[in-house]
Order: sequence, then C-alpha cells, then structure tokens
Amino acid sequence: MESAIEPKTDPSPPKRHVVIFPFMSKGHTIPLLHLARLLLRRRISVTFFTTSANRPFIADFLSDTSATIVSLPFPEKLPGIPAGVESTDQLPCMSLFHSFARSTELLKPHFDIALRNLLPHVSFIVSDGFLWWTLDSAAKLGVPRFVSYGMPTYSLLLTRLAIRYGLLHGNCNDDDEVEDSITIPPFPRIKIRKKDFDTAPDRSNFDFVTKAAEATSRSFGILVNSFYEMEKDFVDLFNKEYHCKAWCIGPLLLAEPNLSQENHVNHHPWIYQWLDQKSSVLYVAFGTQAEISPQQMKEIAKGLEESKVSFVWVVRKKEQRDIELPDGFEERVRERGIVVREWVEQREILMHEKVKGFLSHCGWNSVLESVCAAVPILAWPMMAEQPLNAKMVVEELKVGIRVEEETNCDGKSFVKWEELKKKVKELMEGEMGREVRKKVKEVAEMARKAVGEGGSSWKTLEKLIEEACKGVDHASNY
Repeated sequence: MESAIEPKTDPSPPKRHVVIFPFMSKGHTIPLLHLARLLLRRRISVTFFTTSANRPFIADFLSDTSATIVSLPFPEKLPGIPAGVESTDQLPCMSLFHSFARSTELLKPHFDIALRNLLPHVSFIVSDGFLWWTLDSAAKLGVPRFVSYGMPTYSLLLTRLAIRYGLLHGNCNDDDEVEDSITIPPFPRIKIRKKDFDTAPDRSNFDFVTKAAEATSRSFGILVNSFYEMEKDFVDLFNKEYHCKAWCIGPLLLAEPNLSQENHVNHHPWIYQWLDQKSSVLYVAFGTQAEISPQQMKEIAKGLEESKVSFVWVVRKKEQRDIELPDGFEERVRERGIVVREWVEQREILMHEKVKGFLSHCGWNSVLESVCAAVPILAWPMMAEQPLNAKMVVEELKVGIRVEEETNCDGKSFVKWEELKKKVKELMEGEMGREVRKKVKEVAEMARKAVGEGGSSWKTLEKLIEEACKGVDHASNY
C-alpha cells in the first residue's frame, strides 16, 4: 500500500480523524471528495481510501490539502472484467456492474490491516453503500460507519416504502399505465410506474443487494447529498420510520469555492469562446454509464437539429466508438451546435451564463450541478434510481420538464426525435420553460443558504460530527 500525499506539518494536529472509502465510480467518488474538504476545514484529519488506478484522480483533487491517500491493490483476473479496469466507467458494458461490485469484497483483508493501523484515532468511517463489507471491518474495531449512496432521500424512501407495502409484485405492463402505476400510501399524490424502481435484481445479484441493504440498516446513518429544505417531508418520514437516520449535508459540490471565469477558460477555452457568442444554449450530456444505442443517438441528433436551438452535446468515449450521426449533421448545425468528444468539467459548463437548459439522465450529481447553477433540466432518466430522481425534479422541485419515452420492438424505452424536439423547444422557449427557469433560481438560492454557516446542511454536519465522535472524544481525555 502507498500513501503519496503526506499530511502537512501542524504543531497541534486535530484529534478527530475520518476515514472515507468511495465506490470505484466517478459519480460516487466526487461527492465524497467534496465531503473531505468540508471535514478538513473543520480541522478533522481525513484518510481517503481508493485503489491504485483511481489514485491519480483523487490525488489531483486533494493535492492542495492535508488529506492522506491510501491505495489498496485491486483484485486481478476477475471473470469478464479486463485487466486494469478499476472503475465502473471503464467497464465494457454495465451488465458487468454487479460482478465488479461483488469483487470489491476481495479488498477487505487489505482494508482491515490498513484501518487497524490507523487506530486508535479513527472517529468514524464513511463508505459507499456498495462496499457493504466495510461495516464488518468497522464493527470489529468499534468504529461508527456512515453510508453514502449518492441519491436523494426521496428516492431512498420511496423505494423502501414500495418494497415494505409489497407494491412491486407482478409484471409491469408498458401498455397499461393504470395497471403499471402504483401509489405509495404516505404520499397519495405521487403516482409511480413499477418499472421506475430498480429493485428487481436477478438471482445472481440478489445476494449483493441483500448484503448492501443489511449493512446499511446496521450502520450509524446515511449521508445524503441534499439539503433539508429540498425534501423536507421525505427526510422527516425517513427518520421517523427507519433506525438508520438520513443526514442531509449537501449540496456537497458547494464545498468548492465559486468557479471563476479564469477557471473556465483554463479548462475549456474553445468551448467558452463558442458559448460567449450565443444567447441561449442547451447543454446535453448523459453521464458516464448510460448505454445509448446507435439508433437512439441518431434520434437525439435529429431532435436537436430540428429544434433549431443552440446546443453543446458531450458524448463519452463508448458512444464515440459506435456513434453514427446522420450524414452531414455536424456541418448543418455548425453555426448553432457542437458535438464535444473530450472530457469536460460539467459544472463549469453549466455555470456559463449562456447555458439555459440541461438535457440530462438525472444522475443525482448532475441534478445538483444543474440546480446549483440555476439551470433547469430536461429530464431523460435511463437507469438505476434516475426515474425517481427525474420525478422529484419535475413534480416535487418543479425545476424541470420530463421527456416522454415509448417502448420499441425490443421492449426497451426509446425517445423519438419528434418528442425530443417538442420538449427541447418547450424548455428553451416555452411558457413551461420560463416557469421552471424561475423556480430553479429559487432552489439554487436555498441550496446556497443551506451550506452556508448556520444553514440546515451546515448545522446537520456539525451535529453529525459531534454525535459520531462522542466515543473518540471521551477516550482522548484519558
């Protein structure tokens, strides 16, 4: 194991010490990197666990801090997973996700040794919910464990309640919206389709899902990258119904200082020069894990072209291999649209004053980045808890519009270009777009206040630290 970033010299080192261990996925890691900064500002030592291949990304992010990074050796020769793949965004296909997640348990012996070496000065552990086995490591050493799932309380609660009330049994019929729709008893206003719940693992994955759920129920609490005012009713009911309390301490991305124009230019100068020349731009991106078919990519291209709006469309590497945009597409739209085939700092793009909408898969990090930048969302969920996130965005927060899907001949969800064109124009030019644009500004201001000193998230994090550190603080007095 290696520890490349040494803590900076401090004549009075803090007694409190937090261990953070994210799942090997950018979307799961980035919020916990923001959390590390918040803890460090409170003079709490932080040790961040990862694997060798993921270390450079984390080291770069924390390079100006006193955080310590510990790299664990990732298991080799895993079935179906190419050598050197240590992050979900590098998987050949998402069908390998559960195999990859289960394999992380092979890190446990190394983690146990490293954690034991940090004692007795570990106040608590924050680990991803998918790293269920860290509970055993923490429990054996008497260290409280918090869980991070990277989704709002809304999605966590509705899923748990749907399972508790037995509402997900039976087949989903895509042709019968009445039969497919369910109501969660505590919230009669909410109508949800069964297929919007990601709760039906096959037999080979059931053990993984069960272990993760059981470990969560026995943990000290769940860290939620959200803020109380955003989902008050759902947080209150969650904490009333479940022993493992939800602690809303976000949006964690606001732990970073406000990004300046200089930051923007340094990262993406040519994109910013292009944006500066426009009046209103739609940003289009679907995250690192959604798998989009070549046929669907063509529909997206045509919908954007026919909408006549200006856009920046970021495609990831997997899409680039298979992408077959309509002949002459980029030439025809070059005055008002660009396709970006490189990594971008999404938050910086969203913060540009000319970006007025975000066509998004509704991964929770993307939702928060958009909301905090006061940019309304055109919601097109594709996997996992994203349909629930999208429902929250549209129906609860009222900061977005939903793209409606159809079912194609393969039984998969599909969005036609006509629907995309219609909703893009509504978001960017219509009355509904004006309404959600006004609302998202209000929510952005609420988020800023929540993380500020004395705000709800600020106070929740303070209380969390005090409660979790009671045992360690007491022991340090002897």
